[in-house]
Amino acid sequence: MACIAKTDIRDRSDITQIITTFYDLVRKDPELGYIFDEVARINWETHTPLIIDFWEATVLGTITYTRNAMAPHFGLHEKSPLTAQHFSRWLLHFHTVVDQLYRGPRADLMKQRADGIAGLMQHKLGIPLAQGNTGIQ
Repeated sequence: MACIAKTDIRDRSDITQIITTFYDLVRKDPELGYIFDEVARINWETHTPLIIDFWEATVLGTITYTRNAMAPHFGLHEKSPLTAQHFSRWLLHFHTVVDQLYRGPRADLMKQRADGIAGLMQHKLGIPLAQGNTGIQ
């Protein structure tokens, strides 16, 4: 069986693969899935392209996302308080998916940005950082 070398993230289609794989996994997680499907009641058809826009802008430097990513999380936190454990699991899944699919500077950047965003969100929501999460990178 031939081993296929992983490449770095190149374009929007790579970001799309990461995000769709990641949210398929998160939605099945008993500690996280309910937040998206029952509390936030995400419409995945409209929400997924926005998340892809966000990460495309974050990793590839495009100008595809112009919204305030933090704003919806305040309302979500009021409905069902988010915890450091939620953020730790989200990051675990995120890192796992990126590592399974890609390797290189952009893949590393995507994981670093996810860590920083999670730390910033926790700070702004008043959630103490989980053990081992150093927050903003």
